[in-house]
Amino acid sequence: MAEPVEKLHIHVLDAMPATRQADERPPVSIEDSNPASTPVVLLVDDEPSVLSALKRLLRPTRYLTLTAESGAAALELLALAKVDLIVSDMRMPYMSGAEFLAHAQALYPDTMRILLTGYSEIESVVRAINEGGVYRYLNKPWDDQDLLLTIAQALEQRRLLKETQRLTALAHKQNDDLRRFNAELETQVLSRTEEIRQTVMFLEDAQRDLKRNFSTMVQVCASMIELRCGVLGGQSLRIGEVGRRLALSFNMSDLQAQDVFFAGLLHGIGKLSLPDELLRKSLDRLSPEEIQFFYQHPLRAQMVLTPVAQLDHVAHIIRHQYERFNGRGTPDGLSGSDIPFGSRILAVARDFEGLRSGAIVKQAISLEQAIVMLKSQAGTRYDPQIVDRFVELVKDPLALSSETSVVQIDVLHLREGMRLADDLRTSRGVLLLAKDGVVSAHQIEQVRRFQAQEGTPFTILIHAAVLAQSEPANP
Repeated sequence: MAEPVEKLHIHVLDAMPATRQADERPPVSIEDSNPASTPVVLLVDDEPSVLSALKRLLRPTRYLTLTAESGAAALELLALAKVDLIVSDMRMPYMSGAEFLAHAQALYPDTMRILLTGYSEIESVVRAINEGGVYRYLNKPWDDQDLLLTIAQALEQRRLLKETQRLTALAHKQNDDLRRFNAELETQVLSRTEEIRQTVMFLEDAQRDLKRNFSTMVQVCASMIELRCGVLGGQSLRIGEVGRRLALSFNMSDLQAQDVFFAGLLHGIGKLSLPDELLRKSLDRLSPEEIQFFYQHPLRAQMVLTPVAQLDHVAHIIRHQYERFNGRGTPDGLSGSDIPFGSRILAVARDFEGLRSGAIVKQAISLEQAIVMLKSQAGTRYDPQIVDRFVELVKDPLALSSETSVVQIDVLHLREGMRLADDLRTSRGVLLLAKDGVVSAHQIEQVRRFQAQEGTPFTILIHAAVLAQSEPANP
């Protein structure tokens, strides 16, 4: 025999006057709107009088109440409306309260469940608790206050459970959002880091190019000075290189050693203002008036270099290159440690090259003679410490050279991509390509054309490792 399905009603208890009877209230359809904050209570009992008593008890509350007179009708109602709490009788025909609550617990596990029982069968109560997940059971007849308190506690637990679920879902969503944000942020950071790295590399390359170009321009100026003064090509470069090596041997910084190097290259720039007849004489053949005029060229050099901020220290070194260690030099009569250290280094490197080339005395002298003359003036003209260190370096040629794996090639074997181990100059000392520059195809054509014009083979020094990479493979 099929179980009859009772008529379903919804009663809004808090909307009705307390004096009006329950059976006089008009039914409200399940589809009517219900504020989300209003708890929904489903009352299930096969006895209409019990349902009426429960509705009267709940009338003063703010709950929205649904009623069903059988378990099957209650399940249909649960499929149509979202219920927060079920209050069900135990003994009902066709489907007991325990069976109904078991079905409800399986289909709607979040709904709270209260069992009303009119007899004290422990086995049935235990079954309802185990299978139906009953929050609490109460005996009939119930105590009104106890029932109201139990309903309120069950709904509060339901509210707390929903809030916990909401917060848990929110936390999961926020965690997912945070993970996505962190992933996107990490991607952006990696992308930005790569952009910064590439920018830094670009700036470093640009800075190296600027430094290389600046150094090349200084060497070009040195070549022009030598052409004007009629000295052997490369003399200023040798002075600068010896000065730089001396500076590094005294643990000066790379920047300070570079200033000494540039000072060696440009130490004679003030000579451009001297007349030709004076430039053609060695220092030992100058008259007192010519000597006085000659020693003014460092002051003119400082004046010429003043507009270039990067060469301020270089100009200072050049100004004091003729100061003497005993204080009897020019232009300021400085002595000992008052003389800039770079100027003391430049004086030794400059005069060594001048003795070897014949710029100081009429005839060029040997290496040994030049060393003897420098040592004889140590403490008078030169800083003794610098002279001693210079002599040590001269005895070890590798100490004055920055390259140990260098090969010499002719212009026919010059290849694009090779890196120069030394300046490439013409037979007259004119700078064509600067040291450490990477040779391009256009520059190779120019070098070959210049060599054809000069009629003398150029000396080309290339880094050995780069040479090996540039040579074509054997067929």
